[in-house]
Amino acid sequence: MDHSMKPAAALSAFSSRRWVLATSLCSLACLFLLSAGLLLLAAGYRPFLPHTAAPWDRLSRMRQQAAPSTARASHDAAVAPAPAPDAGSPGGLDLGQEDEEEDAGPPPAPAPAPAEEEGEGGGDGDCDVFDGTWVRDDAAWYPLYEAAECPFLSNQVACHRNGRPDSGYEQWRWRPRGCGGRTRLGGAEALELCRDKRLVFVGDSLNRNMWESLACILYAAVPDRSRKRIVDDAGSEYRIFRAMDYNCSVEFFWSPFLVKLETKINQTRALKLDQLPAMLQRTLGANILIFNTGHWWTHTGKLRAWDHLETHGKMVEMAGEEAFNRALRTWARWVDRNIDPSRTRVFFRSVSPEHKSVNWCYNQTSPISTGTVAPWFPKSLVTIVERNIKNMRTPVQYLNITHLSELRIDAHPSVYTITREGKPLSTEQRQQPLTYADCSHWCLPGLPDTWNMLLLDSLMRPPSNVHLLG
Repeated sequence: MDHSMKPAAALSAFSSRRWVLATSLCSLACLFLLSAGLLLLAAGYRPFLPHTAAPWDRLSRMRQQAAPSTARASHDAAVAPAPAPDAGSPGGLDLGQEDEEEDAGPPPAPAPAPAEEEGEGGGDGDCDVFDGTWVRDDAAWYPLYEAAECPFLSNQVACHRNGRPDSGYEQWRWRPRGCGGRTRLGGAEALELCRDKRLVFVGDSLNRNMWESLACILYAAVPDRSRKRIVDDAGSEYRIFRAMDYNCSVEFFWSPFLVKLETKINQTRALKLDQLPAMLQRTLGANILIFNTGHWWTHTGKLRAWDHLETHGKMVEMAGEEAFNRALRTWARWVDRNIDPSRTRVFFRSVSPEHKSVNWCYNQTSPISTGTVAPWFPKSLVTIVERNIKNMRTPVQYLNITHLSELRIDAHPSVYTITREGKPLSTEQRQQPLTYADCSHWCLPGLPDTWNMLLLDSLMRPPSNVHLLG
């Protein structure tokens, strides 16, 4: 130290040197940390990412694990079969549960998505569940129940019971384009959707076909059938299934015209176009109402169910389409006056196609995949239904199952049905398909199971606009 410096000046010089030394040490430390960070990054270290990335990783792994290693030979080459549900569960939603095990290593890259090109993926907000294709599903998803275990199947549609040897018609799944797996529900999910609800089908034997299907789906999913359900079969005009512990009931009311068909004292039959059957009042208070009509309006000659038409208590003469329109207007007014949309959702199921004449159901074992489907139901009657629904104050959802059902030429009972006396067709009768083949109703398990999946899918979403057949 320079002893010639004054004490104050010496203290100032010492402080300056200490500041310079501290600054140098900090700089060296920063350089060291920066170098260490670069070395870690080069070695593969990645900084912490938010946990929000984990669900996508798990979803990618689930999809990759669910994808089969090879496509089934019986499927279209571009179509992968559905993943099998968890053990012990009769079907389920399209997505599995999250993997609870610790990751064994870095997650694999997201699986490729050819399914989106095929119509499985993509957003489902605006997708049309009635537009799609039929694909074979052999991975334990279908059938949703076993025919032998369901007490609700009428002999008319119990095709296995009546001797049908093939079962492939039970294993076709409807795959809407661009809707993901939203229509792939199992019995347990269906039962939960029906909890605390009363569902009522009103219409002809095709709606009874649909009622039988839903009752079987729910019955098969009830954990303890001896305790969880009660069956009250009060005849063909009214049938009911109850799952007591779920407070769920599914009912069917026979009304093929929706308007009143009355037998007079002289045994003539009058179709009253301005009146509805009294039993319709019993449907009030239901949570879901599903109506249909159509087939019986096309019958002629000896098959026609009425002898004359009536309005305001008087016999009238009018063309079939005008009578059909009058009846639909009467039904629509009843719905508008009696149904509270805040309590009841109303559906109208479109016409179920027959496969006769050009597209004949006899001896068919797979859906139509190429060529033109010959429509049998008059387009003018379809237009009348749609126009009346669109003019109603009450929101009515249109279950447009016509086209997807037109493709299922394989799904009818054909000669594996019963006679009018309730007996299965004999060997000789099966050899006369022109006389005995039933190409109107549907085998169960079978196509109506898909109708119910589309119905249940609609119940999970807000009411939509009327979907036109085009």
